[in-house]
Amino acid sequence: MKTVAFKTLGCKLNYSETMAIQRDFEQEGYDITDFDKEADIYVVNTCSVTQSANSTCRNTVRRALRRNPEAFVAVIGCYAQLEPEEIAEIDGVDAVLGAKNKFKLLELFDDFEKRSEPIVYNSDVNEAVDFHNAFSADDRTRAFLKVQDGCSYNCSFCTIPMARGESRSPKIHAVVENAKLLVDEGFKEVVVTGVNAGDFGRGTDENFFMLLQELDTVEGLERIRFSSVEPNLMHKEIIHFTAESDKVQPHFHMPLQSGSDKMLGFMRRRYQSDLYRERVKLIKKLMPDAAIGVDVITGHPGETDELFQESYDFIDSLPVSYLHVFTYSERPNTHALNIEPQVQNSVRKERTHKMRRLSKKKRFNFDTSFKDEVRPVLFEGANHNGAMLGWTDNYIRVGVPYNPQYENRILPVRLGARSKEGYLIGELTPRAKQEQEVIAELVG
Repeated sequence: MKTVAFKTLGCKLNYSETMAIQRDFEQEGYDITDFDKEADIYVVNTCSVTQSANSTCRNTVRRALRRNPEAFVAVIGCYAQLEPEEIAEIDGVDAVLGAKNKFKLLELFDDFEKRSEPIVYNSDVNEAVDFHNAFSADDRTRAFLKVQDGCSYNCSFCTIPMARGESRSPKIHAVVENAKLLVDEGFKEVVVTGVNAGDFGRGTDENFFMLLQELDTVEGLERIRFSSVEPNLMHKEIIHFTAESDKVQPHFHMPLQSGSDKMLGFMRRRYQSDLYRERVKLIKKLMPDAAIGVDVITGHPGETDELFQESYDFIDSLPVSYLHVFTYSERPNTHALNIEPQVQNSVRKERTHKMRRLSKKKRFNFDTSFKDEVRPVLFEGANHNGAMLGWTDNYIRVGVPYNPQYENRILPVRLGARSKEGYLIGELTPRAKQEQEVIAELVG
């Protein structure tokens, strides 16, 4: 049977979809191998978020063909939807599949033989109306569960609606069944993810809050996190429910993009800074220990020095825990291209560095504020130079001396100083140590 290798470019949602396609190949008897090894088939799942999408895709294809010049190369996903002709011109590409067809590789190709000319399956993105279930894992403890796809928003800088189509999601019972499968596979934590996860249930009688309530009842599921949820969709009932739940973790990721109301208008965002501050205030009132992550874009057209400083000062004033900072990147057919003034690349990078320094300060202050406290940590399996790492309930990276007995276990850990690698040095509580020693004796 032929071997197939996969490469994912972009977000966790892309990764979960790649894993779904990989499982389809496995079920058909294909052997899965690493992308850096020789394979008969290479599948590249692309991203369209940044301007470097083309060069990244091109370099990835070249990497594959260096391993096996006769391999069948399929390029799928967001960038394949937006620029199919451009991808088809890359030497060595055999198939290009956009949003509607990316899950149909096995249906559309049966031999996966090298083509003299690439075959392009591309249709209007509005035809991508089906929801395809997907989930993935970045380790043996935490799984990413796709609950929503597409986006019905029209932000000035974003190509995702053009690449993935309108917002859509499955029924709650289907998500719950997938969560149960993940529990059966041994996962302790599920991260609920989507392009715009908070928009779950749009056009139906279900919503994101109802989904969380149902997931909270899944037996054996010990931790639930949810990825990026827009401030206007982070309804108060969700925050209150999180505060009351034993499973939903005190960890929020709310995109802001800018702390300037004028910039939020340029960006076509659906909220202003007052709403964001209100949501943060409620989270910290109900859950003082909660982590709050923030998405920020620097250098968007129209961002003057004064507006950038306004955004910086707003974020600095908030009790948030860390930032994900993105430098604005021009994307074809987006509204931002029509906004003046455009910001020089050197200025964009300078603002990005300033925001990232702020993020490091926020992260350091948040993490070290819990020194000497005991928090539950879910440990991963890898050995990091003698340390085993994990995450607290409120998303602090913690390391203890490596012990394989701790893998995929949630254990109480006293948090100590910050290591040079950036995680907090932890120590299991005496009771937890005794319990692990007993388990080790029973196993050994």
